[in-house]
Amino acid sequence: MQGVVTLWHTLSVQQVLHEQGVDLRYGLDLDAVPLRLRIHGLNHLTAAPGVSVWRRFFQQFHNPLIYVLLVAGGTSMALQAYLDALVIFAVVLINALMGFVQEGQAEKAMHGVRSLLASRALVLRQGERQSVAADQLVPGDLVLIDSGDKVPADLRLVRCKNLRVSEAVLTGESVAVGKQVDPVAPSLNMGERSCMAYSGTMVASGQGLGVVVATGVHTEIGQIGSLVGGLQVLSTPLTRRLDQFARQISVFILGVGALSFAYGHWVVKMPAQAIFMAVVGLAVAAIPEGLPAIVTVVLAIGTRNMARQSAIVRRLPAVEALGSVTVICSDKTGTLTQNEMTAVRLVLADRELQVQGVGYQPVGDFVHASVSLDPAQAPDLMVLARCAVLCNDARIAQDAKGQWLLAGDPTEGALLTLAHKAGLQRQAQSLHYPRLDEIPFDSQHRFMAVMVQAPDGQRWLLLKGAPEVVLDLCTTQATGQPLDAAYWLAAVERTAALGQRVLALAQCPWPADAASVQWHDITRRFDMLGLVGIIDPPRPEAVAAVAECQNAGIRVKMITGDHVITAGAIGAQLGLCATGAITGEAIEAMDDEALQRCVLQTDVFARASPTHKLRLIHALQAQGHVVAMTGDGVNDAPALKAANIGVAMGHKGTEAAREAADLVLTDDHFATITHAVREGRVVFDNIKKSLMFILSTDVGEAGVILLAIFLGLALPVTSLQILWVNLITAVTLSLSLAFEPGEFGVMQRAPRSPQEPLLTKPLVLRVLFVSVLIVGVTFGAFEWALVRGDSLELARTTAVNALVFSQLVYLFHARHFTRSAFHRETLTGNPVVLWVSAIMLVLQLLFTYATPMQLLFQTEGLDAASWGLIGLLVAALFVVVELEKRVWRWRGVLRM
Repeated sequence: MQGVVTLWHTLSVQQVLHEQGVDLRYGLDLDAVPLRLRIHGLNHLTAAPGVSVWRRFFQQFHNPLIYVLLVAGGTSMALQAYLDALVIFAVVLINALMGFVQEGQAEKAMHGVRSLLASRALVLRQGERQSVAADQLVPGDLVLIDSGDKVPADLRLVRCKNLRVSEAVLTGESVAVGKQVDPVAPSLNMGERSCMAYSGTMVASGQGLGVVVATGVHTEIGQIGSLVGGLQVLSTPLTRRLDQFARQISVFILGVGALSFAYGHWVVKMPAQAIFMAVVGLAVAAIPEGLPAIVTVVLAIGTRNMARQSAIVRRLPAVEALGSVTVICSDKTGTLTQNEMTAVRLVLADRELQVQGVGYQPVGDFVHASVSLDPAQAPDLMVLARCAVLCNDARIAQDAKGQWLLAGDPTEGALLTLAHKAGLQRQAQSLHYPRLDEIPFDSQHRFMAVMVQAPDGQRWLLLKGAPEVVLDLCTTQATGQPLDAAYWLAAVERTAALGQRVLALAQCPWPADAASVQWHDITRRFDMLGLVGIIDPPRPEAVAAVAECQNAGIRVKMITGDHVITAGAIGAQLGLCATGAITGEAIEAMDDEALQRCVLQTDVFARASPTHKLRLIHALQAQGHVVAMTGDGVNDAPALKAANIGVAMGHKGTEAAREAADLVLTDDHFATITHAVREGRVVFDNIKKSLMFILSTDVGEAGVILLAIFLGLALPVTSLQILWVNLITAVTLSLSLAFEPGEFGVMQRAPRSPQEPLLTKPLVLRVLFVSVLIVGVTFGAFEWALVRGDSLELARTTAVNALVFSQLVYLFHARHFTRSAFHRETLTGNPVVLWVSAIMLVLQLLFTYATPMQLLFQTEGLDAASWGLIGLLVAALFVVVELEKRVWRWRGVLRM
């Protein structure tokens, strides 16, 4: 029964029926169904216990950076800076709400898998056919399936008539698989078990009868759902770096604060309350309270930009994670390829033709020796195309959006599109050559035959099928000469070596008095028309996208359930390293250590199951790689969730893949991922720029207070004034950096190492250098005012303005890591910088001259001399930073 692991594909029909306790002519007894339903459960996927809503919400606060932010808010409350405290707590709440909403979407992955199950099923119970709800199926049920049906449970087939099942959603195999009832070898993988029909797959053609051997979570789709539900969502490079940074800065601030308090109280002999308030001001100045909000805004802007380029972000940190990707693992079918079988090669009796165009859109030329042919002027081509359109049960048509869609078998769709390119429309040909009889495709005989009548009354038997079968039935070829078997067999080998599926087409005249055609009528009398090479071709834009990724230092690997020869051929066309392609069987034979050694030696992996894909992802991650997985099928869902970032196809992709992914490409183009990677790099750069700016200014502010404490001097700025500076600069100015366009050459550099710290040596040196300059400018302005006889309040007003405007001029430098600021683009490249600068200027003038602000912050109006000094000091800071940038460029450092 279902609870025991049984290799149903290895058992004969009689053994399966005996094991399941069912009669082939009668089906299950109605009284037996409730008992089996209680034992095995409903035929649907049960959701794993989820985290409660409240717990998931409060988990958003479990982050070191949020702890620092809450400390900043509490400190502001202690200082009675209620406005600043309100802003800080609002930032915390907004971050928590956004994270709550975004993370909650991840739990829908199981719902996506469940939606693949059919809603109704036709069964044989107690000798009668009945339509029952699919979730009421039990092991032992006899289920009838027909063309267009979704298989409702895992079935061991017991009867088949020309049955072909499309398993692309489960195995990645783009060609519908022929089915039969005989047992197969135990070692065969899922895609080769021809006597099985799996839940969630689609019947492309024919009919079948199968006994249910697995339902619900015990089906192959159920096992994939379990893999999705059991995986932990990995952290991104950004979250790891921010966590590390938050812990480091928390320890640092506490240490410096304690040391400052001890020195000020016991060495300088400052009153305890005074030194305590100064240390609180130091902590408030040093805490980068604007960073979480800025990171969220940067990620949101990146999300908006990606959406404009057909990439929908489901979790904000995924934006930055894309910028750190070192390896992209992609499914083949529907991701790198069209997922539309296409005839690309014709072999005629005296020449070979290339067929242009991809997919089911009937547009493309026939090319011979680099010259396009007019099909109407090539009788042998037209005869083959007529056979392709008449010996065919598929349909292609345009939908309301102008897309060409297929109804029927993908291989027949490729032949029908080929005929349309030659100018032969199915409807018109069927009218002129009505079908009189047919022999449907059969997996045993491996051909299809139709009898048609030409306008002149002549009847013809048209044949298509496996080349070796059709060749054995031919005596002549289209030129009227005897069949050259060696020529055709060599052509078959050449075409198959290119990874193409090969079909042969033939015809012969049929007696005018023949009313039907039978199997025994198919004898060696046919005229060989030609061979057709069919493949699911690479997307043209995918080839360029792969090359761009490789130029950016990103390895692209193709993991597919397709045949190794086909996978290798497609990989080579995409520009991947296809030599030594590894199969799923080889992956199973390797331990984890051996797989880690082999995973980087090739870019193509074939016959891969969901478990194989997971092992490959983990093998890459074990070597420190940041891995993105792209895909569109159910079989991709576990790997999409296990990867550092999962990228699903939104149009042709399954709901299971979309729900398991972090990023969904609405246009299904692999090329869109290169745009997403670029945006991810821009996002990370902008976060680094914001961090560089915030730390430089915050450390500068803290340095002003720290220096005053250790020198035993009056504070150049009060704690309340520090809060004001934080309020108008920490978020306002640095927020403008979120809107920065990308640096030049952002996709010509290697990915950042996953081990690279958030605070690199060049960035730390920049922060310290600029902080010293800000401290010097602020203290210089403060001491100048005191020396000329200004009051302490006026001197502090001068110092605060010097502090604020030094940050303002540094903002224009922070727009680029080491590029010179003496460019027109410095002013015009980011309009938001100009807007926030204007806003800050107005606020600072109010701070200086508005009477309510003077009373609140103890400030006084400045005269022209004070403004002149401030202008000179900040101009000097601007020039000195420009000189420092030149030193970095001279040393070859272009980013920090």
